[in-house]
Amino acid sequence: MIEYPFIKMFKSFSKLYKEKHLGRWYNFLNMKKIAIIGSGTWGTALANLFATHGHLISLWSRSEADTLNLKMTRRHKFLEDVLLSENIYFTSDLEEAIKGKEIVILAVPSIAIREVSNKIKPYLERGQIIISVAKGIELDTLMTMTEVIEDVIGKGYEVLALSGPTHAEEVIKGLPTLIVCAGKNRETRKMIMEDLSNEVLRIYTNHDMLGVEICGALKNIVALASGMAEGLGYGDNAKAGIITRGLHEIRRLGIAMGCEEETFYGLSGIGDIVVTAESNNSRNHNAGVLFGKGLKEEEVKEKVGMVIEGINALESAKKLEAKYNVELPIIDVVYNIIRNKLDVTDAINSLFGRKKKNEIKDY
Repeated sequence: MIEYPFIKMFKSFSKLYKEKHLGRWYNFLNMKKIAIIGSGTWGTALANLFATHGHLISLWSRSEADTLNLKMTRRHKFLEDVLLSENIYFTSDLEEAIKGKEIVILAVPSIAIREVSNKIKPYLERGQIIISVAKGIELDTLMTMTEVIEDVIGKGYEVLALSGPTHAEEVIKGLPTLIVCAGKNRETRKMIMEDLSNEVLRIYTNHDMLGVEICGALKNIVALASGMAEGLGYGDNAKAGIITRGLHEIRRLGIAMGCEEETFYGLSGIGDIVVTAESNNSRNHNAGVLFGKGLKEEEVKEKVGMVIEGINALESAKKLEAKYNVELPIIDVVYNIIRNKLDVTDAINSLFGRKKKNEIKDY
């Protein structure tokens, strides 16, 4: 097809006009109205990231005192270095937060997903997209977070998961981050990728929702194990081994559940397990270090001061292990340390005394 000079000139002018002159008006045309339910570190970090890049955000907190403090100071108590965007509206009213929004993001702890889903159900509007950023498996049902949401709110809504190596402490500062959006509908996944990606947040898509969510839930337990090894004074070699074999365990379970193997080598798999098991920004890693130093569960929770999802996931992981008849030795060790009060040194060292075998299939 011949492209005449005046067409090329028009295209160049349009591109220049859009980039240089439309400015805020162009951003306005691409703006999304988003409700974020949950003002913890992750919900607040997402709120600030999206608000900074032109979206209108309602950030809901169950605590009126927290909402008032956020309004007055525009700072989060655990992320005080960052002044929050003026594009964020703070509220403790669920109806006010959700009404008229195109996207509703649930950013509450996994143990609160069913309760909060029931609370938001009366205010949801047809056509709204629901996104879970919680990571966990419900104990009683063994449902993933998106499955819990769908179970509560019923049909008529698209529910997706957003997961990956994403420390709130970095996201809120606008440091480069990659994440994956998992959902059943290709066009909806693509829309989220196109509309919410920006120069510091690159979103990929994945249709394997179950695999993405299994990775997100169980990597926290491996992070506890890695932290325990560090707390015992072990080095990088031991931690690398735990992370690698921990991912192998999660992959083995995921495949037994019908997930796709490639997911475990992606952002929600190896990406998330590395950042969670290695970083001092990880509350699960830090909790593991405290366990490794001999502290008990209540002492660890008090010192960390925030929800430790790896601990919440232990019972569900054991149930999945039994249901699908797979071997999860690292997860078993963490369970025995925290739930059965096994000595942490003996427990971690027991991993080295297991039956020796090939790393991969021996043909």
